[in-house]
Amino acid sequence: MFGLVFFILFAPRVTGFFCTSSDLELSYTFCDSIAHDFQFNVTPCSILNKSVWQAALTWIPKSDITFLKVIFTVWYDGTRALHWKEVVCSGDDDEYYVCGRLKGETVETTFDIKGRRTMFPKGDYTVILHAFSDDSEQNMVMCLNFTMIVKEDAF
Repeated sequence: MFGLVFFILFAPRVTGFFCTSSDLELSYTFCDSIAHDFQFNVTPCSILNKSVWQAALTWIPKSDITFLKVIFTVWYDGTRALHWKEVVCSGDDDEYYVCGRLKGETVETTFDIKGRRTMFPKGDYTVILHAFSDDSEQNMVMCLNFTMIVKEDAF
């Protein structure tokens, strides 16, 4: 019994649902073995007739965020559709709320995602997000595997 309680209290959260609706399903899993304090929500949960999603992020980083590089790789029905790297925080004149946060400090922010820049055809999308606290991509602070299932064409 003690082992089961220990596992439940200290095992990393494996899967989370952002949202599910008649036209869209968004979920994530962690692709690293680190337990994370992480929560992410998107509204409205629809890909049809919406130009902007509102996102809410709560995260407690495991290291200081003076430098942050993110790498997005998007797969559509098994084919790599996008590979994008961006330095979000460099330590100089950073514009994002997450920049400058300290290890263990709670990051709570909301932001818009402009979803209609891309028309998403019906299908399965996988987005791998790697976040590093160094430019050499050696110190990973987060790895998420997002799944987006578009249930009907947006056009």
